Amino acid sequence: MNLTKWFFTAAKSVVLLSLLIISHASIAHQMSTSYLSVNLDQQGQLQGAWQVRFFDLYQVIDIDQNQNGQLTWNELQRNQAVVTQYLQSNLIISRNQDCKLVFDVAQQVDQHVNEDYLVISFSGQCQSDGALKIDYQAFFDVDADHKSIVTIDTPEYQYTRVISNDNRTLLMNLTESSTYDTFAEYVYQGMIHIWKGTDHILFLLALLLTCVLIREQKNWQAIESPVKIIKQTAWIITAFTLAHSVTLTATALGILDFSSHWVELGIALSVLFAALNNIWPIVLRLGWITFGFGLLHGMGFAGVLGELGLPENQKLLAILAFNLGVEVGQLAILAVVLPILIFCRHQQWYRVWGMQIGSVAIGIMAVQWSVERF
Repeated sequence: MNLTKWFFTAAKSVVLLSLLIISHASIAHQMSTSYLSVNLDQQGQLQGAWQVRFFDLYQVIDIDQNQNGQLTWNELQRNQAVVTQYLQSNLIISRNQDCKLVFDVAQQVDQHVNEDYLVISFSGQCQSDGALKIDYQAFFDVDADHKSIVTIDTPEYQYTRVISNDNRTLLMNLTESSTYDTFAEYVYQGMIHIWKGTDHILFLLALLLTCVLIREQKNWQAIESPVKIIKQTAWIITAFTLAHSVTLTATALGILDFSSHWVELGIALSVLFAALNNIWPIVLRLGWITFGFGLLHGMGFAGVLGELGLPENQKLLAILAFNLGVEVGQLAILAVVLPILIFCRHQQWYRVWGMQIGSVAIGIMAVQWSVERF
């Protein structure tokens, strides 16, 4: 028995060290995102602004003159014509015919998520009627996950859409209300965020790892009744859902306003706590602690929603749709993971070391995030 314990301890240590080495090699930049705003009046006069990351421009244009791996404002200004040519060649806006965009010489700098963005304005003359088409091709060659958040303002409506590698062209009928399209877009973006939000997924997974087990005499034992497992899981998921729904809505509406830096750090620490609690159990009834941490995760979701932007005339609809998308994505994860865990709960390897090693792996990632976000 002592030899067995020693073996499992050694195995955990090896996995811990390996994951630590791997995790420190995986530090990357923020998600590649640009912001495109278009204002179109009844006569077809178009005014727009395009915000693009310095880092994205560095990836596609060789103007890093001092070869330090990043662009500066002076380098961008000295290569204004090259930058403008790249942007102009990768954006076409038309309405029955091309709107013939003219990019301004003057450029500005803005910031999103602590990264520098170049802001360049443009104008054009479009037809006064017909569907608006935006053909966007920038940055996909160097980052397949690049997205552009597009906001279109007309005298009647405001539209917010997302251009991605899978959908590089938008075709908008500007004479119709965008209620359904806005709802569908924000549901989709909520689903995508929870699926790509590794920290949120690992927090849920850390909670689910022990939903099929019960702690008895300092050992994890399988819960025999699937009904009891489902009830216990439902309580935890409900607590998480209620909590993050409250803070997501309140933050998106401006009722709450916390520093995104500390929110992201808090989310990383919540993942770390959930993982460590599986290895050295302190809290066995996870409902209330899940609710508390869910409040933090809701503010994190709201940060992403803020980056997407909210249409002024459909703000509440967009918030509710995004929230629904997060829930649908969360339930999809649950539908995949829970049956696997129910199947594994009677296996000795899962109870003795499988769950713990999974928690160690999650904990390592949480430590990395905590250090990066501190």
